[in-house]
Amino acid sequence: MNKPRVICHMMSTVDGKIIVENWGANKKISTFSSIYEKCHESFKSQAWMVGRVTMEKDFTEGKRPQLTKTKQTVAGNVFIGDTNASSFAIAVDPKGKLGWESNQIDGDHIIELLTTQASKKYLHYLRQKSISYIIAGKKQLNFKSALKQLSNSFPIKTIMLEGGGHLNGSLLNEGLIDELSLLVIPIADGTPKTPTTFEIGEEFPKRGATQLHLTEVKQLQADVLWFKYRTKK
Repeated sequence: MNKPRVICHMMSTVDGKIIVENWGANKKISTFSSIYEKCHESFKSQAWMVGRVTMEKDFTEGKRPQLTKTKQTVAGNVFIGDTNASSFAIAVDPKGKLGWESNQIDGDHIIELLTTQASKKYLHYLRQKSISYIIAGKKQLNFKSALKQLSNSFPIKTIMLEGGGHLNGSLLNEGLIDELSLLVIPIADGTPKTPTTFEIGEEFPKRGATQLHLTEVKQLQADVLWFKYRTKK
């Protein structure tokens, strides 16, 4: 399949929990975040991908899109808002709910992954903002199609997948993750019903467990362990 290399890069507790807010607010937590970012940068990828909830919480701060009526015809499943962009922030936003101040995050051009549930008004809104988008799927995002279009339409060879458990689980379940980069921090969370690194909803057909092959282990500062795996295919 023609698609970018997908590396799932995550940080979790020893019991697999990924909600940072549960870990307290001290200097050691900041150290963990700094280690995570340094490890991210070591891969030299062209794009990073997160879901709508993460985007709202960490980047758009819940901003709503200002939609206006338009008589313009919106044709095609791919819109490229910046033909000169070389680094990208990919937002998985199936219904088109995110609001934006501009078409980039810290210099990374924004690409929205949408389904046909996104309204024509929202597509027009993205075009006005010069924000790129790809439409793939009807009620659920077709990640295989989306990744293929990302490869064909943008200079993206490697994507860092840094989503919530359900986004990560969706790509894992479809066999679309090539590598796992997992930082395990020395904290036991124990919070019930807190998301883990990979979550697959009951509404999706489970395709069986994914076999991983360990390629590297490093002990980093602050008692953090860095595990690297590749998927067995």
